[in-house]
Formats: sequence, structure tokens, C-alpha cells
Amino acid sequence: MHSFVRFFAVLIICSLAFSQTIMAKEIVIKFSHVTTEKTPKGKAAKYLQELVAQRLKGKVRIDVYPNSQLYNDKEVLKALLLGDVQMAAPSLSKFGKYTKKWGLFDLPFLFADNKAVACFTNGPKGQALLDAASTKGLKGLGYWLNGMKQLSANKPLITPSDAKGEKFRIMSSDVLEAQFKAVDANPQKMAFSEVYNALSTGVIDGQENTWSNIRTKKFFEVQTDFTESNHGVLEYVLVTSTEFWNSLPKDIQTELSAIIKEVTLKETQWALEAAQADKEYIIASGRTKIHTLTNEQAAQWASAMKPVWKQFEANVGKDNIAAVRKCSE
Repeated sequence: MHSFVRFFAVLIICSLAFSQTIMAKEIVIKFSHVTTEKTPKGKAAKYLQELVAQRLKGKVRIDVYPNSQLYNDKEVLKALLLGDVQMAAPSLSKFGKYTKKWGLFDLPFLFADNKAVACFTNGPKGQALLDAASTKGLKGLGYWLNGMKQLSANKPLITPSDAKGEKFRIMSSDVLEAQFKAVDANPQKMAFSEVYNALSTGVIDGQENTWSNIRTKKFFEVQTDFTESNHGVLEYVLVTSTEFWNSLPKDIQTELSAIIKEVTLKETQWALEAAQADKEYIIASGRTKIHTLTNEQAAQWASAMKPVWKQFEANVGKDNIAAVRKCSE
């Protein structure tokens, strides 16, 4: 009888120990993104990994996979919903299948500058928009800035007519497609990882991107001319699946949210610094020409592209457009 009691007691202790081991199992978050580690997004992903390692050691670990090592931006959203990765930071342009509201960030000449972007994303309208894809199972955790977009081709793009017939790579966004069609150009949807080769082989004539992406992906080596147009913004959203997020213990959610806020502030700083430094690097390389539009020339581009606002205002929300315009004043 005593042997049986001792055996039962040992069994209970072993069961409790096993349960505690299961409870204490480290949560692994796979974070997939498409840029290099030298971009603001790449740096922010590494910084997020480091802070989580410091503050949630043994509880949570983030494994970062940059430069499309696992998935491109189109594939990663499916992977998130399937649970194959737990975190990503695609451009807001990539979410058309999941929400039309984020198309707001693609509207040409809507955001005056990076300050206007920060004003909107930090404000009530911008914060509310983080939940725009929640009904499709995606949870926005924060906005990560890349910066204002510039145009490039193998010819000067000074007036809208210069873009006529040119094949421009775009992200998978109906708004961006409409933007280039507004100037009689030929938009081509293409994965970011394919752009350099497509430019170098002449599959496409030009592209739009930030100075940071232009430098780190070396687009300036295969394009003769860049136009400092600042015609749009490239903004990312740090995203996870609602299913994964809801599976996390509340204390882990709270800790991660605090860390993400801290990383987001740092990422914004890096993005602003990179915009100037990378532009200067490209100029110093002597590999390409950079054209700065006069106010009159910029107004011509804006006039040609602004009808796109009306085309998509029902999708993105007239009130959101108004909020951005107020931030851009």
C-alpha cells in the first residue's frame, strides 16, 4: 500500500513537472520580410529581435528572415494565415485582397511629406485603420515608415508626358495601377525581389521607390535617371494573424506591444536618416542623374494623377482622405 502511495505521489510530481515544462515552452515567432538588413525595416526587425531576447528571454524568441529568404510580400500574408510565419511587415500596398482601406497610402500626392505621414498614422484615424484587415484574420501592430517615393527610368521624367508608354514596375495595388495609367504609362505588377533583374534586362523601363530601397537594391546602377518627385509614400505595417495574437498570454501581448512601440519610434528615426543619406550616396556614386522638379513641374504631375483620389475615395474613406489633407496643410 505504501509503495502504491509513493508511486502515485511520484506520478503526480512528474505530471506537474511535465505540465510546467509545457507551460514554460518558448514561443517562437518567425518574422519574414523582403528588404535587406541595411534598410530601416531590416534594422527595425533586428532591433525587435534583440529587445525581445533581452526582455522576454526564455518566453519569446523572434527569428528574422530578411531579403525574401522565406517568402515575398504576396506569399507572406498567406503564410501568416496558415501559421507558417507569425510576423511580417509588407507594404500597405500589398493588402488589396484583405482590405481596400489601406489603399489610402497609395494615393498620389496625398501626403505632403514624412511629417504628414507621422501626423496621420499617430492620430486617431490612422490608429483605427490598423484594424482594417482584422475581419480577414490579420492584425496590424504598428506602422513602419520607409519614406517618400521617387520615380526612375532610362530617360528624364520631367513632365507627365515623359512617362507615356513607359513600363513601370508597381506593387500589387490597384491604386498604383491607376496612378500610372493616369499619365498614360504601362504599370507592371511585380515582386520586389525581381525588380533589379527586370530593370537590367529591359523587361521594365522604370520603377518608383524610396531612396533607401533604391540604394540597398542598387536600382541606381541600372537606371540612368531619377526624378525626386516625392509623389507618394511607402509605408509598411507590422502585422500578425489575429489567431496567433489571441493565442498569446495577456502579459506577453502587453510586453510585445510596448516593445513594438519602442521599435517603431526607432524605425521612424532610421527611415528619416536614410532618406537623406541614401540620396547623397546615390548622387556621389555618379552612376545616375537626379532631377529635381520645379514647383510648376510637380504641380503638373499632381494635376495629372489627382483624379485617382476620386476613383478610390469610396474604398479608402472620404474621411481618411480629409484627415491626411489636414495633416498635409
